[in-house]
Amino acid sequence: MLKVSNIEVSYGDYQVIWGVSLEVGEGEVVSLLGPNGSGKSTVFNTISGLLKPRSGSIEFTGKRIDGHATHDIVRLGLAHILERRRVFPYLSVRQNLWLGAYHPAAKPHREKTLAQVYALFPRLRERERQMAHSLSGGEQQMLALGRGLMSRPRLLMVDEPFLGLAPAIVQEMKDAFQRVNADGVSILFIEQNVQVALDMSSRGYILESGRLALDGASADLLNSAEVKRIFLGG
Repeated sequence: MLKVSNIEVSYGDYQVIWGVSLEVGEGEVVSLLGPNGSGKSTVFNTISGLLKPRSGSIEFTGKRIDGHATHDIVRLGLAHILERRRVFPYLSVRQNLWLGAYHPAAKPHREKTLAQVYALFPRLRERERQMAHSLSGGEQQMLALGRGLMSRPRLLMVDEPFLGLAPAIVQEMKDAFQRVNADGVSILFIEQNVQVALDMSSRGYILESGRLALDGASADLLNSAEVKRIFLGG
């Protein structure tokens, strides 16, 4: 479904990503891991069109998307939920969700998709008239995920979905991801907690200083001495 081939990315003259490649297949859950500053969010931002690669290519469902505008990439079925939620603070829960279905392919299905989001997160239905800034951190994360789902994606990219959340909310979010994936949506996500990430995903990619250091089946990565070195040092 997603094929990233040897992308290199710079901020001005400062290169931050060197030759990174990764793939996500139909129906897969894949994690992208690495220490702080390793380039994970930069890779996501490049895939979704917020940044342009200096070289390399990105394909989604067989079509080249590097160089496309972000809103065009969303129309193709790739949704990107940014780190730290980024909800519209002075719009209601319902308004935030409604805006997630702005593109022509999603608009005719807004009411149906909204009902599905509320079924996934009943708390959002209870708070649909509240301003987003008045929600707890966990509720804002649910809202961010729900808004992404309103675009009816085939692939969902989520940056740090569990950041700062209480353990009970983390479990609720993990359950939600399982249900979304069971409905046929592929998921690529970033997570700092290696154990949590590899427990959730079938495969993982690990970045170190802007380069792909390791990739493989989650079970293999969990037991890898190299993974321990990257995250624990030594």
